[in-house]
Amino acid sequence: MNPEELQQIADRIVAMAEPGEQVEAVVAWSRDTEVRAFEGAVEHFVSADSAGVGIRIISQGKQGLSWAGVLDDAALKECLAEARDNASFGSVDPNAGLAEPDGVEPEELSLFDERLVHADTEEKIRLAIELEAQVRAGDPRIFGIESADYADSVMATALASTTGIRRSSAETSVYLGVYALAGDDEDTTTGFGFSVGRALEDLDLASAAHEAVERCVRLLGATKAPSERLTVVLHPYVTSQFLSLIAEMLSGESVIRGRSPFAGRVGEEIAATSLTMFDDATDPLSPTASDTDGEGLACRRVPLIDAGVLSGYLHNAYTARVAGTNSTGSAQRGSHRAAPGVGPHVIKLMPGELSAEEIISQVGDGFLVHDIAGLHSGVNPVSGDLSVGADGIRIRGGELAEGIREVTIGSTLQRMLGDVVAIGSDLTYFPWESTGVTLAIADVTMSGQ
Repeated sequence: MNPEELQQIADRIVAMAEPGEQVEAVVAWSRDTEVRAFEGAVEHFVSADSAGVGIRIISQGKQGLSWAGVLDDAALKECLAEARDNASFGSVDPNAGLAEPDGVEPEELSLFDERLVHADTEEKIRLAIELEAQVRAGDPRIFGIESADYADSVMATALASTTGIRRSSAETSVYLGVYALAGDDEDTTTGFGFSVGRALEDLDLASAAHEAVERCVRLLGATKAPSERLTVVLHPYVTSQFLSLIAEMLSGESVIRGRSPFAGRVGEEIAATSLTMFDDATDPLSPTASDTDGEGLACRRVPLIDAGVLSGYLHNAYTARVAGTNSTGSAQRGSHRAAPGVGPHVIKLMPGELSAEEIISQVGDGFLVHDIAGLHSGVNPVSGDLSVGADGIRIRGGELAEGIREVTIGSTLQRMLGDVVAIGSDLTYFPWESTGVTLAIADVTMSGQ
């Protein structure tokens, strides 16, 4: 189905609103393909179409939600009736309400690639099988492949509301990823690699295979290290997870619930002056880019930290209403079945001028962190205290030395932001809402032996 057809369905639902009701309809369609290879053959293959509608009603300060997995008229009417019924049982919230048009027009982004619609299924299968083969051949210490996957999606959505919002869009996405196992004597490690894009032609199979092999073998033979305080250098993959956590604490939802160490600190210096952080959903290079948010408002660049100073928070319509401000176009919807939450689309740090190699050389003595474990369970969202497991490579004399594994790095998020000493130029995109760069942070505790 195309966006125009979905928009007509959403419009019909909104037209059935009763006096005094606010009605929002989200209609979605997708065609998804998944391929998993194992030992040179197809282990799993699925290609299927799906469609659905989600309806949200606000009536007398009460909210009701309902959804359906089909789009015929009878199902739409039943879904609307269920949402209306559910609203009658809701609790009154004086801030309940749908998003209102704010006059900001969406940017025109190239998120749909027609080539994927006509892509050959055999080529999709070949990519998954060849990815597995290249990883197995990449190093004699690779002894197993946990998964070698290809996945794509062609999707279209439409939203309409009684407040006057009317949006529709289409996009495509492709993903190639592999998880591998390596061993040397009794030592075992894991590693992954991936490539993403809008069409098959965007995928870099060789790069994904090489990354998985490198991640697998680089820590073979690594050991624990003595406890000390030192400078840590975060690999872009680790930085992206770090930024994702910071963005979560800068969401309006966390702030109004009192679960953020940055609540009430707009205008204060919370990071090193070299650090500028923002959310930019309109970056077409990111796989999570979007022209509109989960409530149909235009996405836009949202400043969060400017030269170390907290600029503001991410808001959807509800959190903005509670906070007495405006939505930043940051409503997030996991699917048409869900109510809109709030969160980032494409979190970034303003890149610096140094390469990863130059940062490592300048640090002189430190710890290059390639992987962390337990990030969310190891961070207190109220105090900002952090203690997570880490693996990586020791830096000595400005050069990479021995591997380190099963250590813990500890600090607070506030201190880590303030102790940033170098930001890399190597902006890296991942198949989630945060980008990454090489990031050096001074005075972090490494606990090992």
